[in-house]
Amino acid sequence: MQFNEYYHERTGLTVGVNKILFSEQTPYQKVEVFETDTWGNMMTIDGMVMLSEKDEFVYHEMLTHVGMFAHPDPRRVLIIGGGDGGTAREVLRHPSVEQVDMVEIDEAVVRAAKQFLPNVGAFDDPRLSVLYEDGIRFVEKVDHPYDVIIIDGSDPVGPAADLFSETFYHRCRKALSENGVLTAQTESPWVPSYHSAIHNLFATLDNTFRISEMYLAFIPLYPAGMWSLAFASQGIHPHDPDVMKRVSEGTRRMDSALQYYNEEIHRGAFALPGFVKDMLR
Repeated sequence: MQFNEYYHERTGLTVGVNKILFSEQTPYQKVEVFETDTWGNMMTIDGMVMLSEKDEFVYHEMLTHVGMFAHPDPRRVLIIGGGDGGTAREVLRHPSVEQVDMVEIDEAVVRAAKQFLPNVGAFDDPRLSVLYEDGIRFVEKVDHPYDVIIIDGSDPVGPAADLFSETFYHRCRKALSENGVLTAQTESPWVPSYHSAIHNLFATLDNTFRISEMYLAFIPLYPAGMWSLAFASQGIHPHDPDVMKRVSEGTRRMDSALQYYNEEIHRGAFALPGFVKDMLR
């Protein structure tokens, strides 16, 4: 048995599947977990790979630590999406964190992750609150700003489509503290059908924040392997000397807990190939 995800006509990803562990059509999307022959257990949403046990650390470390180390003292963190718990796990490695609100629209994602991806999340940490709400609506009513906001949504289709909208990012800006930092997943530059969404999202960030940058990570089970992410703030650049000092000290402290992210990766991830720069223009 095989799982296939096509991202351009007949081109895509094939993963060998031993068995289906979880399959549920929710009011929002179809959530599935497969036992694979190579990548451990793997979660998909509407036929698109969200994570596998063997490569999830790349995505979660890169989505989280670039922004968390950029902020000088992150205490309150908001995660939009992230129902598998991996982003929360990485956020909670930072000792300054006092509160993490994870806003996930679909409780089936959390339920499936707890049962079949038990080593991914950190759901027992008392600093974590899981809220089953629409993240787009949640950011409208934030009255106590967050230091870091992390957008851990799926691809820009279905319930996650509005996570790429201009209105949403304007609301996120208002929900951040003065020195607040935002990171988000922003799709693969190799997939032509997402170019428009990527271009428009970074144009929105440029118009909304004083500093906005794309950075890259390499995730085997995501379309074409190269994945883009966004960093945005009102005054902190990810390569500021103070940021790099926090990255250096923090990664040494976390040591073996990190499998992908390190000081060199933090610096180099913002180096973009020419074709990606052209797409952003």
